[in-house]
Amino acid sequence: MKPLMHARSSARRFGGTPEDYLPIHEKMDSTKAAHAEVTHRCVFHSAFGIFLIEELFGQTLTNADGKEVFVRDIAEQHVLEDLGCIPSLSDWLKEMPSQPWMAGARKLKVSEVELIPARGRD
Repeated sequence: MKPLMHARSSARRFGGTPEDYLPIHEKMDSTKAAHAEVTHRCVFHSAFGIFLIEELFGQTLTNADGKEVFVRDIAEQHVLEDLGCIPSLSDWLKEMPSQPWMAGARKLKVSEVELIPARGRD
């Protein structure tokens, strides 16, 4: 679903207007900008991602109807609509093959760099 569709769904469920919820849903899908594959969802479409969304937006928001709504509930709704469940971050990561570079293995040799003192300093 697109962020606006999620926002409309949130307005039906929690009251208020879609605009009350759109920034949350846009952030949850923002990782598409960096990784245009379905696996972009591993960032915010997990229990940990929901926690991050709550950290970014706060515990609650007050919608246009004056009702206080938990941000966690909004984010959980988004993930449930997209995936049908709320996976852990481990659920996502165990499906990704690890690569040597992930453990710090380098392909290029790191050379020493000589530090040059700044001018005017001794």
